[in-house]
Amino acid sequence: MFTIKQHFRHADGVWPLALVLAYILVTYIGGWLLMAQPGFVLPLIGVLACGHGMVIAAYLVHDCGHNALFRKTEHNTRLGKALNWITGACYGTYEDLRYKHMRHHVDNADPISFDYRAWLKAHPKTEKLVFALEWGYFPAVDIIMHAMLVIAPFTSIGKPGFRKRSLAVIATRILLLAALAVWSLKAVLLYALAYLFMLTVLRFFDAYQHNYEILVTLNDPNATFPHKGDREYEENNTYSNLLSRRWPVFNLLVLNFCYHNAHHTRPTTPWYKLPALHKELYGDNYTRTVGLKGQLKSYHRNRIEGIYAETYGQVEVPAALRDGKAVPVYGLSFLTAF
Repeated sequence: MFTIKQHFRHADGVWPLALVLAYILVTYIGGWLLMAQPGFVLPLIGVLACGHGMVIAAYLVHDCGHNALFRKTEHNTRLGKALNWITGACYGTYEDLRYKHMRHHVDNADPISFDYRAWLKAHPKTEKLVFALEWGYFPAVDIIMHAMLVIAPFTSIGKPGFRKRSLAVIATRILLLAALAVWSLKAVLLYALAYLFMLTVLRFFDAYQHNYEILVTLNDPNATFPHKGDREYEENNTYSNLLSRRWPVFNLLVLNFCYHNAHHTRPTTPWYKLPALHKELYGDNYTRTVGLKGQLKSYHRNRIEGIYAETYGQVEVPAALRDGKAVPVYGLSFLTAF
């Protein structure tokens, strides 16, 4: 007899997906409603709710990209494309996003086609502004990356064939925001804060998960990758940056994305199975696990150096994080496709 479970990669995946989708919808829509309310407290709760709903949606897009939810690629793709509208990454195509991320896994590197570091050096006035904003914890680098996502087809970075699609997406998003502004201009302005919250959370957890090389070779068919297929290198340069070792439930705040070594060992494992897989593979004393306190300390002390960083440095990363010396790496979000 046909059941919905037959569509899922894992038979126990129906309820976890139903619950996480319900959470995304409640926090995202509820966040918008709260942001429109008078006063300060309810709108603030709305900013956090809407922002966190987008964070969880982004991490679920990541699971879709790995076909971790459904048996068929087409079903993962449909959900991933829908969620991309919530995350705001819909300006780029889901297929391009997925391709770049799969290259990250296969090449054991971070191949890119747009090097914001070189671009900043060529635009010194913008560079000064970015440094000032990043000093104030404003994710200016990520704003540049997502702005490029919008205009990429009209530059040498993107594909000219997608210009009509991009214009249609831009027009649709503008019309939706305009309609929402008629309903509540306050909510639209606060949505910008919610979006900055999402970008900050995503980049913080990206910043210390790998010590891979960044190579501007994403679109070069002749590029070679010295560590491609090297599982030992992959394992030794990947880190599980848990929110909490003692209380694993807190790691659900980032949909268990922080169990990153387990994810790289079995990429098609869905989010709700990663804690058990991590426990099975590494136990409680795994040396590639890094704590939140060291990440926060390192991020605070080295947030400016991170603008031009391409690796954490030639250091033993867990020790460097504990000492607050690890430099974060920016601009590697799986929501950007270049």
